[in-house]
Amino acid sequence: MGINLDLAELQSAGFPMGGEPLVALDLADTLMTAASPAEDLLEDPQTAARWWALQSVRLPPGPAPQEVAVRRLRAAVREAFDAHLEGRAVDAASMDDINAAAAAAPVSRRLVPTAHGPRGETRWHTEHGGSAALAVIATEAIELLADPERLQLLRRCANPGCSMLFLAGNKRRKWCASNVCGNRARVARHYERTHPGRPEAR
Repeated sequence: MGINLDLAELQSAGFPMGGEPLVALDLADTLMTAASPAEDLLEDPQTAARWWALQSVRLPPGPAPQEVAVRRLRAAVREAFDAHLEGRAVDAASMDDINAAAAAAPVSRRLVPTAHGPRGETRWHTEHGGSAALAVIATEAIELLADPERLQLLRRCANPGCSMLFLAGNKRRKWCASNVCGNRARVARHYERTHPGRPEAR
């Protein structure tokens, strides 16, 4: 929907990363795959509700999607983005899941009367159980993966201990967030300069 979220607002709500141009990327980043085992930031229902509330300004109105459907789409989107970054083909089952989520809530435009004449309105067809929010997220993933030029901007954080994904609007951007991994890298470089030959303190 063209609205970016403020990273500081997301971080104050307990999410280390977010505010990317696509909700699909923010959703993929709620699974921290560099941790072992992977850390699911939406595992706690209250935290998940907070995440959906923050994202609601960028999604069609309606209830938060079912947890099982969210996990399935997130896994598919994450696999598709990782496949691109790793130079391999996207898993067919992941493509099927993304396509199914996009198709589960078709959208149409219609005219509605107003005091100032007719205006256009978007209608999401969720009468058969699809989620408009997941349809938007799946469509974002499809549009990114099908756009070779924009797909070149997809990056994984340069910190080996981080799995966060982002679109690098600035070609020099290497870190998911400058105040998280970028700051850690600066601290490490400073330590190396001021303590040559000594292992970094843990």
